Amino acid sequence: MSQPTRKYLVTGGAGYVGGVVAAHLLEAGHAVTVLDDLSTGFAEGVPAGADFVRGRIQDAADVLDPSYDGVLHFAASSQVGESVADPEKYWRNNVAGSLELIAAMRKADVRTLVFSSTAATYGEPEQVPIEETARTAPTNPYGATKLAVDHMITGECAAHGLAAVSLRYFNVAGAHGRHGERHDPESHLIPLVLQVALGRRPHISVYGDDYPTPDGTCVRDYIHVADLAEAHLLALDAARPGEHLICNLGNGNGFSVREVVEAVRRVTGRDIPAVTAERRPGDPAVLVASAERAKAVLGWRPSRTDLDGIVADAWAFARSLEENRP
Repeated sequence: MSQPTRKYLVTGGAGYVGGVVAAHLLEAGHAVTVLDDLSTGFAEGVPAGADFVRGRIQDAADVLDPSYDGVLHFAASSQVGESVADPEKYWRNNVAGSLELIAAMRKADVRTLVFSSTAATYGEPEQVPIEETARTAPTNPYGATKLAVDHMITGECAAHGLAAVSLRYFNVAGAHGRHGERHDPESHLIPLVLQVALGRRPHISVYGDDYPTPDGTCVRDYIHVADLAEAHLLALDAARPGEHLICNLGNGNGFSVREVVEAVRRVTGRDIPAVTAERRPGDPAVLVASAERAKAVLGWRPSRTDLDGIVADAWAFARSLEENRP
């Protein structure tokens, strides 16, 4: 039996992860409205078939009505460095905006929410792989604002019966068709290394080579964006009134900075000069997720865990952007 068609609002659906999730919702036969102010997203990132409303999170009250079955919330400021320099922006956009969104959902009687949270809520891990029961002690305003929204959602579930799932993910990578990663400025490792392969950067900086890891460079958990999107659809079905479920998403394996650089060399066949630089303050040696709860409760299994495959998808998207660059 085919899944019944539902109607969802996707905030931040012109961005990287939001756009891929919106595309997956449409592919599953659902109706989708994207709400995005295009401050960091791109109009062409809105998947074909979705209705598009240009606006801020605070405009959700003008969009939502009881015909919607739920909201998937990706709209947020998300640069760690910027959050340190301009914390007010992050509290205003991420926390105050989410508060207004939740109020709009209650008013419109839309009672299911899937929230894009982050591993930054944990801060410096006391042990890895990181489980959902780990201490939350964010080390920057970005992580702090996401954790504040998680607390907000917990209260809304208890007081007003919201059905909610927060998904805390680590390093999202790869691409899904014409939907891929592009930020300005770019801060994520795989697209930065691909910029070197394209000749847009002279080299990649490796921040520290003396960490207690097999090759001395930081280890991170990379999850394919399509695997991530599938988890969001499963989360919609797992949401229960009055409950706030929190799940980590990751592939459970870590790859070092040097391993990522080598993967890009293999996939692109191009030289990638790497220059060792000083450690960045606050960079943990290893960040790897335990996704056992997501597997047990959501029935989720990441299937695109091969690093070369993740890089190959990202490379195809990066080349398509380069070909269409003015």
